Amino acid sequence: MPEDSIEHIDFKDLNERAISQPLVKHIYTADPSAHVFDGKIYIYPSHDVDAGEAFDDLGSHFAMEDYHVISMDTIDSEAVDHGVALHVNDVPWADKQMWAPDANEKDGKYYLFFPAKGYDGIFKIGVAVGDSPVGPFTAQPEPIKGSFSIDPAVFKDDDGVYYMYFGGIWGGQLQRWREGKFNAEFPESPMAHLPADNEPALCPKVAKMTDDLLEFAHEAKDLLILDEKGEPLLNGDNERRFFEAAWMHKYQGKYYFSYSTGDTHFICYAIGDSPYGPFTYAGRILEPVVGWTSHHSICEVSGKWYLFYHDSSLSEGVTHLRSVKVAEITYDAEGKINTLLPYS
Repeated sequence: MPEDSIEHIDFKDLNERAISQPLVKHIYTADPSAHVFDGKIYIYPSHDVDAGEAFDDLGSHFAMEDYHVISMDTIDSEAVDHGVALHVNDVPWADKQMWAPDANEKDGKYYLFFPAKGYDGIFKIGVAVGDSPVGPFTAQPEPIKGSFSIDPAVFKDDDGVYYMYFGGIWGGQLQRWREGKFNAEFPESPMAHLPADNEPALCPKVAKMTDDLLEFAHEAKDLLILDEKGEPLLNGDNERRFFEAAWMHKYQGKYYFSYSTGDTHFICYAIGDSPYGPFTYAGRILEPVVGWTSHHSICEVSGKWYLFYHDSSLSEGVTHLRSVKVAEITYDAEGKINTLLPYS
C-alpha cells in the first residue's frame, strides 16, 4: 500500500477488519518462509529493528542484523519465538542487512539460506547449518559461489532435488548484474541499469543446489515469466513483472512460482511444468497490505494451504517495522489461486 496513504488509515478499524493477526507482537518480523518439519510448523522471518536509517528506495532503512525462528505446533496454536538463531556478527563475510531468509532440511541437518551485504556493499547469499530447525546455525565462511542479489527460497522437489530461487530489483541489486558481473557505475539509484519499459523485465534466478546444499550445481539461470500470449513480461508491466520475494511450491503436479511486484504491492504467481520454467502468469494471490513491502511464502499444513505474509498494521504503518501473519488460501477447479483481500 503506498506510503502516502498511511496517514489516512484508522488502524483500530483496519485491525478489526484484517483477515489475520500478527503471529508474534513482542518483536517485529517480516518476509516469512514457512516449512513443516516432522509435523511442526517453522517460520523463518527477517527481524525488523529501527536502526534510525532514513527511508530511501534502496532499502537502507531495512537494517536487520539477525534471525529468529518462530514455531507453531498447529496452524491455530500459539507462535513461539526461539530467539536469535544467527547474527550478522557470526557471519565472517557479512557486514549488514540480513534480509529475507529461507531454510530447508536434508538428512537431519537444517540449512538457513540468507542474503547480506558484504563489506564491499554487494549482496551475496550465504548458508548456515544447524542440528535443529530452530538453530543455532553456523555460517559457512564464504557466501555461495556465483550468488548475488537477495531473497533466496530453496524448494525441494518430489525427486529429492533442491533448487534455489532468488533475486530482487532496486535495493536488491539484480539490475546491476545484467552483464553477468556487478555493475558498480553510478548513480546508485533503483532506476539505474533497469531495462526500458518496452523491454523484457529482469528475470528472477534459479539454480539447482549441490548435494550438500552449500553451493550451486550450475550457474544461475533466468526464470522466464510469460504473459497470456507467450511473450516475456515487460519491465513497464509493473503490476505483473517480478520485483522480489521469490517462492516455489507444487500443487497437483504443477509448479507455482510466486513473487512480489514491489512498487505496485501485489503478490502474484505464475504456473509451469518444470522447476526451471518457463512460467505463465496466472494472477494475484494477495492484494496490497499496509506498508510498502509485500513478501510471503506458501506452505501446506495438514492438507490445507496457507499464505504466510506480513504487514505494518501493528506498527501503524511504519514501513520497516512489520509483522508476520498467516491466512488460508484455496484453489479453484482449474488450479488457480483465489485472490485474498487482506482486510475485509
